[in-house]
Amino acid sequence: RRLARRPPVTLLDVFQQHARRRPRQPLLLFQDQIHTYEDVERQSNRAAWALSRRLGLRSGQTVAVFLPNEPGYLWTWLALAKLGCAMACLNCNVRGRALRHALDAAQATLVLASPGERGTGGCPGGLWGHGGVVVAKGHPGAGHP
Repeated sequence: RRLARRPPVTLLDVFQQHARRRPRQPLLLFQDQIHTYEDVERQSNRAAWALSRRLGLRSGQTVAVFLPNEPGYLWTWLALAKLGCAMACLNCNVRGRALRHALDAAQATLVLASPGERGTGGCPGGLWGHGGVVVAKGHPGAGHP
């Protein structure tokens, strides 16, 4: 029924509703860290700002995301949803030809990966903390990871 509404209710809408109603309620437990709705909303806003202002990302673009299963994945997804960008989820365990195929199929204008995925040790300061993010612009088939 929610999708039949015009406009449809999205997961982003539901998340933001919960963040407004219960900001200090725990949303995510990762190792020994507890992230509340407020924390995740703040981090996703920071990520959306960085992707938009620093990298020029705009609505309608596709971003390939090559991140491990950690909190940063959640706020990256929310940030992209807030910007109106499609997210091509890449399995961070895939390598070689399978990874190349996934990158080519995504036709992304940007690839986001954790520093270890590129073997560079990270980018200075990252984009929004928590280990940083390696960014490759342009179509992945053009020599990017």
